Amino acid sequence: MEKIDNLIPMAVFARVVETLSFTEAAKSLGMSKSSVSRDIALLEQRVGGMLLKRTTRKIAITELGLSYYQHCFKILNELRSSELFIKEYYQETTGTIALLAPVTFGTQYVVPVLNSFLEKNIHATIDLDLSDKEVDIKESAYDLVISVSQDPPLHEHTQFLCSIQWGLFAAPGYLETLKPLLSPKDLPTRDYILLRGVARSISLPFRKEKQKISISVQSRFRSNNSIALVQMALSGRGIAYLPTYVARESIAAGKLVRVLPGWVMDEYKIWLLFKNKDRVTSGIKRFSDELQQRIAAAESKESH
Repeated sequence: MEKIDNLIPMAVFARVVETLSFTEAAKSLGMSKSSVSRDIALLEQRVGGMLLKRTTRKIAITELGLSYYQHCFKILNELRSSELFIKEYYQETTGTIALLAPVTFGTQYVVPVLNSFLEKNIHATIDLDLSDKEVDIKESAYDLVISVSQDPPLHEHTQFLCSIQWGLFAAPGYLETLKPLLSPKDLPTRDYILLRGVARSISLPFRKEKQKISISVQSRFRSNNSIALVQMALSGRGIAYLPTYVARESIAAGKLVRVLPGWVMDEYKIWLLFKNKDRVTSGIKRFSDELQQRIAAAESKESH
């Protein structure tokens, strides 16, 4: 069985070695000098040897004591780290967090988390930029950047948040005017609502088991905003190519349905980029933890 009751005497011994004084060690640990002496004597009894040579003038460390100190130092260092962690955890969050997030993802996920964060941290300030622009966080004024990409970002201080599936969605009324859409090959002649790109045509990828198909389609309406695409789809203007989370509420309300749900389309990933690992304050850590919890809760709800 592990001698857990050795931990405190080990930490006391390490402090005595560092200060070479029972009095100073007692003072720094908030203990009495007699308690320090008692812990050292107890530890020497348990290890079966003398750790310190005590005279009226000074303290000398034995060979056994020097070797044993290396292990005790680790214990004391862990105690210091745990105290620092608790202090930072309960320390009042202050200062400004500058954050860049994509418009739609930021509106649906980030803003609710920031609302809760500000309620809990009354002296914190948030500077949120909702934009789909791409930036180099190292050269920017942002503390945090939420990035959407298919591949991991090159930035080294990165945390994965979630995967985003894409699909085709349309209003039931619009689909009733069409012949049944049974496979991707039935899609080219329909009207499409797409995110803004270089061209008005786009090649949509489809996967099912070992099958892979790319279908070129034309768009009647394009926009750089997913919410605008949803509104057009709800109006029955065509089939919208969207991230599934954007269409989630409309699907639950029966206002949109998934087209060809048996086929898998694009998948993107959401990443949280930290400007500098050494500047991850308690506020930034708390916000990132809350954001992950909200995303996990949403994914769990969707899977059920």
